[in-house]
Amino acid sequence: MELYLIRHWKTKGNLEKRYIGTTDEPILSGSERDLWEKRLHRILPDVSCVAVSPMKRCRESAELLFPGKKQEVCDAFRECDFGQFENRNYEELKNRPEYQRWIDSGGMEAFPGGESRERFAGRCVEGFVQKVTELQERKIERAAFVVHGGTIMAILEWLDHKQRPFYQWQAENGAAFYVRTEREILRGTCKEIRKL
Repeated sequence: MELYLIRHWKTKGNLEKRYIGTTDEPILSGSERDLWEKRLHRILPDVSCVAVSPMKRCRESAELLFPGKKQEVCDAFRECDFGQFENRNYEELKNRPEYQRWIDSGGMEAFPGGESRERFAGRCVEGFVQKVTELQERKIERAAFVVHGGTIMAILEWLDHKQRPFYQWQAENGAAFYVRTEREILRGTCKEIRKL
């Protein structure tokens, strides 16, 4: 099975370097987005399934890339719940002790009032395995997942046979990855992952 993991296009919060998880922002318009859309139209093949996070930014990005294609919404693909850090940026948080604790933990401590990286990654991977298993049962050979940066990081860390860490997989807005899976999807069994 061939899978394409695509991070949604930029939002206002992304430009302002805010922690945007549960905030349901639309994507930005403009010439830069048009160039991104045209580039991905050239390199993405036709897919039989488009799985998306329920967030507006993912659904709008999917509609641009796969116009008219039915979107299969997967709640497990939501971005991390950043709790008290939601919709704030470094400048607004840098003097808060709980933010410094989170930084010092290497991002492993749970966001105050939100999710831990472990819980978030577990949710994303569980949803991914369920969706891929369902797609295999439906004999789907090529699918796209239009999701969040954190979702992509969690899935690729889990799949990667080289066991590269979570933050190794950071993806800018609009990034796309190609993944080729074997019949059974297991942790660390994917040998072909590449950025497009």
